[in-house]
Amino acid sequence: MKFAYADPPYIGQAKKHYNSPEVDHPVLIARLVNEFPDGWALSCSSTSLQYLLTLCPPNVRISAWVKPFASFKPGVNPAYAWEPVIWQGGRKRPRSYPTVRDWVSANITLKRGLSGVKPDAFNHWLLDLLGVEPGDELHDLYPGSGGLTRCYENRNLGS
Repeated sequence: MKFAYADPPYIGQAKKHYNSPEVDHPVLIARLVNEFPDGWALSCSSTSLQYLLTLCPPNVRISAWVKPFASFKPGVNPAYAWEPVIWQGGRKRPRSYPTVRDWVSANITLKRGLSGVKPDAFNHWLLDLLGVEPGDELHDLYPGSGGLTRCYENRNLGS
């Protein structure tokens, strides 16, 4: 099967955090839908969720990365302590497999060289959420730190 994950700079953050142009989210979502019918996931901010859902097919689901430890900014209340993950598809799992929750609780990463690097617990949860197995194609469209690919490769090696 062929899966994709996109963790682009969040809307309005590309210049600030990465000195890059804004991501064309309508084009990105069309690519995910058209090129990855087996399954895909898109990380986003809670403030952009409503807009991004207007670009998605009606059968997407929304899951959550809940951050027990997150950066608190003075004057920002409530804190941004969760991030939505929009996803579609995934492998049908046999009833004998453990049920995957539609949320994961994992602390943010610090000092990984890039803003927004996902922790390994998030990466493993995402692979489980989509039902990615060894031998599947996994396309990390915004690889950043390479963490998702590393987690997938470690699964393939059985470690």
